[in-house]
Order: sequence, then structure tokens, then C-alpha cells
Amino acid sequence: MNKKNKFLIYILSAALVLTMLSALSCSKTAGSDLNNASTAEAQTTAAAETTEAAPQTTDNPGATTAPQTTAAAETTIAAQTTTAAETTVAAETTTAIAKVEEKELILASTTSTDDSGLFDVLLPDFEKATGYKVKLIAVGSGEAMKLGERGEADVLLVHSRKAEDKFMADGFGLIRKDVMHNDFVVVGPPEDRAGIKGKSVVDAFLAISDSGIFVSRSDKSGTNTKELAIWDKAGVSSKTDWYIETGQGMGETLTIANEMLAYTLTDRATWLAMEKNFSLEILVEGDALLLNPYGVIAVNRSKYPNINNKGAMAFVDYITGKQGQELIKNYGIKEYGQPLFYPDVIK
Repeated sequence: MNKKNKFLIYILSAALVLTMLSALSCSKTAGSDLNNASTAEAQTTAAAETTEAAPQTTDNPGATTAPQTTAAAETTIAAQTTTAAETTVAAETTTAIAKVEEKELILASTTSTDDSGLFDVLLPDFEKATGYKVKLIAVGSGEAMKLGERGEADVLLVHSRKAEDKFMADGFGLIRKDVMHNDFVVVGPPEDRAGIKGKSVVDAFLAISDSGIFVSRSDKSGTNTKELAIWDKAGVSSKTDWYIETGQGMGETLTIANEMLAYTLTDRATWLAMEKNFSLEILVEGDALLLNPYGVIAVNRSKYPNINNKGAMAFVDYITGKQGQELIKNYGIKEYGQPLFYPDVIK
């Protein structure tokens, strides 16, 4: 092959290589443009989706599109409606609870009126007549008045006149009225070792301190207060092993006295209601010192705003009115042959 032919082959080969390189370059450029176009399209689509989901702005920075404004308004209205509904339900619930509480009346009274069975007749009749529901707390008169002093009772029915007058003077009571009375009696064993039968109550207490056993409620009740006043009248201040303190109500104290064959002071109503359970008998009665008056007190609402004053006054009006007084007058006659209490308003 001569030199001319070799040069010609070289030129053709170089041209072919250049053509191939040019084609490869164009392919790469086209692919890059395609990729860029795809990326741009994806970015445009994403931006559009973002614009639909997010609030769109205009030249006015505070403006939103109409659909977004409507959605926001609907959300606000729904939230306000829900809040209003919840507030209404809460208010209605509170009102319902208040109405229930207004109809509940807390009565603090003596164990003697409870033990006598009087409340089993009186309270259902009061509830039926007035619509109130009575929550009874049966304690001694002293404890009943402490509940009143703390605003933990709406109305009191007690029998400790000196303490009642102090309760009123100290401003804890709004109003006090006489309700009924009976009397106290001294009971003891039939053999009466101290020989108190037929004596005055002061002489009987002196005799018991010399040769008997006395069981005291020792609970600051009206009965206990009366007992302590009689000991003072008798001049007996030293009480040793012959004096037993129970800290219990009247029924429990009578039970203990019966078991010990001892003497005790009790209200007649409780005695008549429970005497069949005991071997004790009445040994002293009828003394003027043994009078046992009961009073009703509405607790002062100005000291305790939560007091159910309307309910308290309804009870005061009922128990001192004709309906309540008639029940008191007749209670016990059929079963015991005599009333357990005597009404003070009607005769």
C-alpha cells in the first residue's frame, strides 16, 4: 500500500471517530434536558398541590382564598357550637345538682327523739308534705349544736334549753321555737338497794352516791346536761368508782345500766319505747326539776351561705304547725297508752 492510500485511510478513520463523538454528545444533552424537564414538571406539580393544601396569598398579605376562608369559618363555628353545647350541659348539670341539694335537709337531733320512734312517723309525713328529703343525724344535743355551729346541719331539734339560749345569743341560730316536752325519770333495779323510790330527785341522787351505782351518758347531751345539773343541786362533786361514764346514746346507756343493775336518768319517751327490753323500773318521777322541753332551731344562713334555709324554715313551720303538732300529740297513745311527748303549740 502506497503512502497516499495510507493517508486517505487515516483521514476517513478520524472523521468516523469525530462523528461518533458528536452523536454521543448530543445524546447526553438530550437526556439531561429530559431529566431537567421531568424535574421541573414534578416541582410544578408539587407546588400546585402545596398551594391547594396551604393558604394561598395574594398581593394582600392578610388575604386568603374564598374556600380557605369558608373552611376556617366553618371550623370556628363548629368549635363555638361545641363550646356552647358543653357550657349548656355543664350549666344544666350544675342546676340539677343544686336542685337536688336544695331538696336535701340535714336535721341534727337527739338520740332520745330517734330512739323513741317519733321520727319514724314525723319525718315521712314532713317529706310527703313538703317534698324535702331529710338526712337525720341523731346525736346528743351538745353535739347537734356543735354541728350547727360549724354549719354542718340546717336545722336542729334539741332539748338543752340553757345551751340553746347560748347558741342563739352567739348568733348561730336564726330562729328558735318551742316544740314539745315530756319529762325525765330515774330508773333502777327493782330491789332498789339505794332506797330512792318516792324521793325527790335531789335526795335520790344523794342516796345513789352513797350506796348505789349510777350510769351516765357523759356525752354532753340534753339528758347528760340535766343529770349534771341535778348533781350540782345535790352538792355531789366527787364521783368515784360508783359513777360509770358510757359516752353513748340513751338506748346504749340503758342497756349498760340494766346489765349492771344500776341507776340512770332517761327521758320518758325513750323509756316507754324500750322498757320491754329491760328489768329496770321507774323509781323517781314527777319532780319539777325533771321537765324536759324540746326546741327547734333554724341555723343562721348569714353565717353559713350553704345552709338550706328554705328547707329549715319549712321544717320549723311544719313541726310547730297543726299537722306536726297533731302527730306529736297522738304519738304513742295507741301503743303505750299515753303520749310520749306533749305538744307546746296546741293543747
